[in-house]
Amino acid sequence: MGRSYGDAAVDAGGTVVQQQYLDRILAFDAETGEVTCEAGVSLADLIQVFLPRGFFLPTTPGTKFVTVGGAIAADVHGKNHHADGSFGVHVREFALLLADGTVVSCSPLAEAELFWATIGGMGLTGIILTACIRLIRVESGYFTTTIERYENIDAVLARLLTDKAGGADGRTPHRYSVGWIDCLATGASLGRTALMLGDHAPVQALPTAAQRAPLAPPIRRQKSIPFQAPGWALNRWTVRAFNQIYWWSQRPGERVIDYDRWFYPLDAVAGWNRIYGRRGFVQYQVLFPDATAAAGLRAVLERISAAGAASFLAVIKRSGPANPSPLSFLYEGVTLALDLPNTGQPLRALCHELDRLTLAHGGRLYLAKDALMDATTFTAMYPRRDEFLAIKRRVDPHNRFQSSLARRVGLLG
Repeated sequence: MGRSYGDAAVDAGGTVVQQQYLDRILAFDAETGEVTCEAGVSLADLIQVFLPRGFFLPTTPGTKFVTVGGAIAADVHGKNHHADGSFGVHVREFALLLADGTVVSCSPLAEAELFWATIGGMGLTGIILTACIRLIRVESGYFTTTIERYENIDAVLARLLTDKAGGADGRTPHRYSVGWIDCLATGASLGRTALMLGDHAPVQALPTAAQRAPLAPPIRRQKSIPFQAPGWALNRWTVRAFNQIYWWSQRPGERVIDYDRWFYPLDAVAGWNRIYGRRGFVQYQVLFPDATAAAGLRAVLERISAAGAASFLAVIKRSGPANPSPLSFLYEGVTLALDLPNTGQPLRALCHELDRLTLAHGGRLYLAKDALMDATTFTAMYPRRDEFLAIKRRVDPHNRFQSSLARRVGLLG
């Protein structure tokens, strides 16, 4: 749906194929939860149709306005990667239109190499026409959530690792977890985090009113940002004030909220990107393995704080084991996503410096959100690049499928 933060959905000088109109749901098996649909069906469509039937997405990114084809191509992930993996592992099969016009059915058992190259392959192996994915059963459209506050990056990492290990300290592990992190905090408060832990709510956990229609949460009225904010509105002082207010507003405790508030807070605000003004922003999502997560995140946060890069949308999440895709982003570690206001060349210089810090600690960046990484950096961060390129050369020897991102990071055969 063109919502990649960088240039993955852009082909400068070429043709862009939009598939939102290929949006039919073709089949559904209520016993297995498997749904077959065209690639232009959105995650919002799937929720609207199947939540009332007691099914939900196996994993979802922070917006539901993403197509199934795009979710496969970017191998999107959500707050439950440490428990359930990325979107790709829930795909049973898909039909792929190749550069020579043939259509191939791909699954983990048939054309497995091409299947995993397409998952996370950013649309460069062919055009996904239809796909079959497995949904999960749920009792309600609500989540039980717990908010915990941690004073610095070391404390929240210790908690995330405990949750991943199955509650070694006696606490019950949670299926979903995500933290808001204060990127401008310094010193002993560096990386202070409001951590939100969640699970699908059983009907008996809901308020009485919600128990009458557990699979039909109230629909929020969408608000909108009607104009571009002035460029001076976001600076280290205004963001620092926001961060302080938000930190204190996240009171520790338990509550029940609907899926829309849990997964998609930004979907409720149309044009939310306008708060960054006409120059926009750059999304920077970095992943560090367990062994270097503490040092790597500290280095990145210290540099961002020192630069005064005014990010108030910063998210930390735990990730689980990698899947077989050569270009899938996540492996077992910790990921941090930041929105950085676009200041032009100073931001480019800062991001390239962050790239070097990331590489020094064995980390990598997410292709679906990247806008600035160069080919040398990408090759160093993704050691299975050549494996992917060998598959692309086999199915698309003339590079009929390209993108601006592919040319920038060296992903053409």
